[in-house]
Amino acid sequence: MSTYSSSTAYDDDLKLQSDCASELDYSSSSSTSTNASIGGSNGSSGVSTPTGGTPPPPLLLSSALSSSAGLLKRRPERSPERGNHLSVPGYENGKRPAVSRSPSPLGLIPIHRSFSKLIHKHEVPRKLLHVSIGGFVVYLYMHGYQPAKLIPPLTAAFIPITTADILRLNWPAFNRFYIRALGALMRESEVRGMNGVVWYLVGSLTVLGVFPKDVATLSILLLSWCDTAASTFGRAFGKYTPRIRKGKSLAGSLASFVVGALTAAVFWGYIVPRTPKFKDDPVNALMWGGKLGFLMGGEASKAVVSGGWALGLMSLWTGLVASVSEAMNVWGLDDNVVIPVVSAVGVWGFLKIFG
Repeated sequence: MSTYSSSTAYDDDLKLQSDCASELDYSSSSSTSTNASIGGSNGSSGVSTPTGGTPPPPLLLSSALSSSAGLLKRRPERSPERGNHLSVPGYENGKRPAVSRSPSPLGLIPIHRSFSKLIHKHEVPRKLLHVSIGGFVVYLYMHGYQPAKLIPPLTAAFIPITTADILRLNWPAFNRFYIRALGALMRESEVRGMNGVVWYLVGSLTVLGVFPKDVATLSILLLSWCDTAASTFGRAFGKYTPRIRKGKSLAGSLASFVVGALTAAVFWGYIVPRTPKFKDDPVNALMWGGKLGFLMGGEASKAVVSGGWALGLMSLWTGLVASVSEAMNVWGLDDNVVIPVVSAVGVWGFLKIFG
């Protein structure tokens, strides 16, 4: 949807990376100046230390601080070919410098540079938002908010959010302002692409408008919690397990399976039984009736499983569906669309056959 030319995109990326480097240099130089002035003041006035000695010579302190500052300032100048995505190299021989194009380059969003582990590596603010949405969905379900009543406000939110995203992708100055304001919730790959919130709304609106109430609610919970679990465990343990595809590991898929199975067990085993029926509940709001039927050679010999066994089988199937939906690539669509839609199709189809 973006109308950036390759030249404009390059220059804007370079500008963003330069801003990040400048902030680090400013912070380092400010700290150096403050400490050096303090050291110089103590040395010139003959102030003694609490133990009765004299403070270190100002020249020695200044030399140590200058060395530290020099190390910090040299860090952004390392070659980008060595895997350092913080670099903002200068022009050489009239040629434009290379800008990092990795999926998460750490240099396009200033706050990612300041909190590289908390925000960039572990994505704590983004994951907290993901998980909290699941809790909010449970609250809405148990208090009788119907899909038909949720679609209008979600659509009303979708329009300005998408408009702002399209605007920033076509207006570099606004894009820089946008990522400074909301950068803690973004991935750096979204600097030049649609924000994940847009796709989250697309996936949620799709399942709420197409599938039964319980299936739609469960699929949004799977998006909220399974995707977070897969990302967390995949980043932590993915290097020890086989890779399924680019950006997806067996560790992340296993985490998605476990959390998906637990989510289904809690939803249908605890939340649904404790949610009262509401007068405005849609027809066939519940596909899950607590039973599963399996044909054993014909309709007359149908085996029915109920109670804990049925809930266990349904939970395992849901975990499998969640794991597959998180790992698969559907025409390059965003996970925030693929996970809820594929999960809803898988759960709906299973219950349509065996429910």
